[in-house]
Amino acid sequence: MKKLLLSVVAGLGLCCFGGSAMAQGSELYGAGLKVPLNEDGSKYFRLIAWNQVWIRYNENNSGSIRNGEAVDNTFDIGLRRSRVLLYAQISPRFLILTHFGINNQNAVSGGLASTDGKKPQLYMHDAWTEYRIFDKSLSIGAGLHYWNGISRMTSASTLNFLAYDAPISNWPTIEAIDQFARMIGMYAKGKVGKLDYRMAINEPFLTNTGGAIGPVANYNPRHNNKVYQGYFNYQFWDQESNLLPYFVGTYLGSKKVFNLGAGFMHNGDGMWREEATLGGTRVVEEDIDLFGVDAFMDLPLNQEKGTAITAYAVYYNYDFGRNHVRNIGILNPATEGGSLRGNAFPTVGTGDMVYAQAGFLLPKETLGEKSRLQPYAAFNYGNFDGLQDSGGDKVPVKVLDVGANLFMEGHNAKFTLNYRNRPDFTNINDIKYRPELTLQAMIYL
Repeated sequence: MKKLLLSVVAGLGLCCFGGSAMAQGSELYGAGLKVPLNEDGSKYFRLIAWNQVWIRYNENNSGSIRNGEAVDNTFDIGLRRSRVLLYAQISPRFLILTHFGINNQNAVSGGLASTDGKKPQLYMHDAWTEYRIFDKSLSIGAGLHYWNGISRMTSASTLNFLAYDAPISNWPTIEAIDQFARMIGMYAKGKVGKLDYRMAINEPFLTNTGGAIGPVANYNPRHNNKVYQGYFNYQFWDQESNLLPYFVGTYLGSKKVFNLGAGFMHNGDGMWREEATLGGTRVVEEDIDLFGVDAFMDLPLNQEKGTAITAYAVYYNYDFGRNHVRNIGILNPATEGGSLRGNAFPTVGTGDMVYAQAGFLLPKETLGEKSRLQPYAAFNYGNFDGLQDSGGDKVPVKVLDVGANLFMEGHNAKFTLNYRNRPDFTNINDIKYRPELTLQAMIYL
């Protein structure tokens, strides 16, 4: 028993979230909290907890209202994510995972009541069981899961982003027919040589969009068709772990990775709209068809200096039916003013999108041996059918992020400062760009 207790080590994090034990974290922290349940450690459980806090200045979109008053800008503090993840293996073939927490709580939203931010309700992000059939080539599982299709970023880990956050366009059905980018269903995953794959059949959640019907396609509240999705990526250099679904955003030069990937999602009759006829109107149901192709690279440059570059690019072709566009504002600081209040902008819709990001890990001597600095830039471009000005021309959505990560203990303890140049679509014929400055403080153990 003494030997068993002494073998409790700092473990998890990085090996669980797509990398090796020392891939992106602190050398002092190791790999997280790993507790063996037998003498040889073949049975164990692992635990991880993290908080991401945002301190932000935001120039709001025109017409934004907060607590009944017009607000041109806001300075606020919010809890972007607060979560706990636990998984265990009772044998090399069996795995159980539970992941719960909250997201997007500030003083005016995210709470149990819809009118304030108090007492947010903990909910499950992931809860699944898995059985390994053929070594690395095939495992199957079922439950509420994150083995998503479409792109690498659709299954991104939130612990090791390159930029301060995801663009959200990578989770195109978020909170519409899924539960924070998760669905209940079955999945299969594995590796065949250097080809890594994941496929799933899921139950879509009942839409919370109200199912309002009109000439523009909206989520269909009366369909019961399954969601089919998959993602396939060829890993040319170092191989990434697929024990868990969470793809790493930046390895900080600890791995040499170059992957090309492609994925999809299909939900038959997932949308509906109203169409005029000679006798009145009729209901038209349309499929949700989403596709993506992407490339990811993490390349060490100088081992002695510790420099590295990280780059990612993805192209999406989304079809949500006729002219569908959805506005989203993360941790929105305004309570009223329509769907384009606060920091919201057209984030997903029927059309094409391109997202790209790149970062450079500066030499160790820049801030000393322990602290590291990683400047980055990201650009999101959307070309949606439903965004047209009064002349009938499409109006593109362009969002620029520029920032830097300050790593105090790798991804285990870091600060990120991000400047965003965001479009205000309140008047589509006169697009204004609003600044948004965010300082994120993150610790995970």
